[in-house]
Amino acid sequence: MAHRIFQLLEKGPVVFDGAMGTLLYSRGIFINRNFDELNVSRPDMVEKVHADYLSAGAMVLTTNTFGANPVRLAGHGLAQRMDEINRAGVRIAREVAGGQALVAGSIGPSGLIPDLSDEAMIARLTQAFSSQATVLADAGADLLVLETISNPLEMEIILRAVRPVVEIPIIAMAMFKGDAASGEGCCCDGCTPSAMAVMMRELGADIIGANCGLGPSGLFGVAAGMVGHGLPVIIQPNAGLPRVIEGRVMYMTTPEYFGEYAKRYISAGVGLFGGCCGTTPEHVRQIAGEIRMVRGGRIEIPADAQSGGTCQVNGIVPPPVGDRSGFGRDLAAGFVVSVELDPPTGLDTSRALAGAALLKSAGVKYVNIADGPRATVRMSALAMAHALQDSGLEPVLHVTCRDRNLLGLQADLLGAWSMGLRNLLVITGDPSKLGDYPDATTVYDLDSVGLLRLVGNLNRGVEPSGRRMASGTAFVKGCGAEPGAVDPDREIARLASKVEAGAEYVMTQPVFDHEVMNRFLERVRREIGEKFPVVMGILPLASFRNAEFLHNEVPGMRIPDEIRARMKQAGFADAARAEGVAIACEMAGAFRDRIGGIYIMPPFNRFDVAVAVLQGLGLAP
Repeated sequence: MAHRIFQLLEKGPVVFDGAMGTLLYSRGIFINRNFDELNVSRPDMVEKVHADYLSAGAMVLTTNTFGANPVRLAGHGLAQRMDEINRAGVRIAREVAGGQALVAGSIGPSGLIPDLSDEAMIARLTQAFSSQATVLADAGADLLVLETISNPLEMEIILRAVRPVVEIPIIAMAMFKGDAASGEGCCCDGCTPSAMAVMMRELGADIIGANCGLGPSGLFGVAAGMVGHGLPVIIQPNAGLPRVIEGRVMYMTTPEYFGEYAKRYISAGVGLFGGCCGTTPEHVRQIAGEIRMVRGGRIEIPADAQSGGTCQVNGIVPPPVGDRSGFGRDLAAGFVVSVELDPPTGLDTSRALAGAALLKSAGVKYVNIADGPRATVRMSALAMAHALQDSGLEPVLHVTCRDRNLLGLQADLLGAWSMGLRNLLVITGDPSKLGDYPDATTVYDLDSVGLLRLVGNLNRGVEPSGRRMASGTAFVKGCGAEPGAVDPDREIARLASKVEAGAEYVMTQPVFDHEVMNRFLERVRREIGEKFPVVMGILPLASFRNAEFLHNEVPGMRIPDEIRARMKQAGFADAARAEGVAIACEMAGAFRDRIGGIYIMPPFNRFDVAVAVLQGLGLAP
């Protein structure tokens, strides 16, 4: 059976903790103290650091034993207490982890410069690292982390000393400086990231990577040189380069910046990410939030009580999609048209209701009610959908995983059903930091796959706890996708997971590139199913400035050069809007016979623009 660290990796990126030493320093421990000995004399301080990282979302806690090998301890007169200090370090971390996180036994460099011609030195180092590794493993560390090793020869000595004496996984992280950011950088003897990766792999490391020395941008090239050598890669950058301010060493890279880079590293193939010098629990909190978007929710809804079809559970069989709602009927018949109608940012619903009346007069039957798009604060989507019940329009309610925990999500779904709402679009949701309140907690108990499973179970009369309900819901449930995603393979695989979890249709992000949409449809038909409904997102451009913003600032949005050139040539105001409508009609018209419908997102809630698109397509009077 695979070790737990690899089981975690199979589910997605793994979050490591951040700095220990610089955090203890910032909390009042003088720099001339031996930080490893604090495991014995001040276990409360070490425990608090671990607890803060665990609370921030770390999946692996690293022991406070970086300098606890006999060679470094000897410099403080503590060599004879090596066993005590290391065992205390593991015990503290394990008690804090409490089964919620793995414990990695930290082994740092000796502080000496190895000399192959000095056999006595090599023997001393070998014995020192071997003994520390043995104690850490015996004390209960789940894995070992060899970190901040800048000398390739020392890395070789450590791996040769440690690999034969432990059976737990070994993570080996080298430290790079200088021009390492280019991927051509080096350790102290000129060894490149790629060469270090090969050496560490051949000497028995199970996971390879780099830490310290450089900040997030500086280590990016190093990561590129290490990915692709057959082993998982871990990166733990510093919070930038240190500065001395009023006598204190300070690291200036913000947690938000660190979180943004976490996404880049994961997209580049890095499987484990954390922080080194200068990072704090807030940095790890940002990392965890970003990685949760990729990895999925914290709570996994069992798949055994759900399937994408009509599996009978608790004696309840959900009706066919076409019998669940008007939207479901048109979806099953082959083509739906929906227009997005955002809830207001305040209390006044009059503009939204007026927009609904305009859409209804144009023949629109369905409206999508977004749930805090871009993490902005608006009236609840559930309340807005309920307010539209008497308008003659049938809402498609967006449900995101960002703001509500498992209890809140289930409560809102039951409430939605009782209000007569029948159509859902399940999405993970943008992280809170993008919106009005960047410090608000981003929940993500579930991701979109987990939420689809939850809804599927409710449709069959089963709550997440396993309790049987007297009757089931019968929601039509859909999901989202980005045809222009940077990693199309991952996007299609993710869509397949959503369909397996019960998604009955997909609504795409806006598409402006015919080639991108064509490739996406071909893959959906080939890998998801010939008849799986794809409702294409259409966003009429309002101006050249609007097009430039979407192209440059919104992830997953690519607007071809020729489209932006057309918007620039169109000019401003009515002429620009007319050109945006023409482009939208061309896009929808090109794929009308190959899709299950269109989902129009009017810019700035200009519902007249949505009506113009429908008129251009012959779908409105």
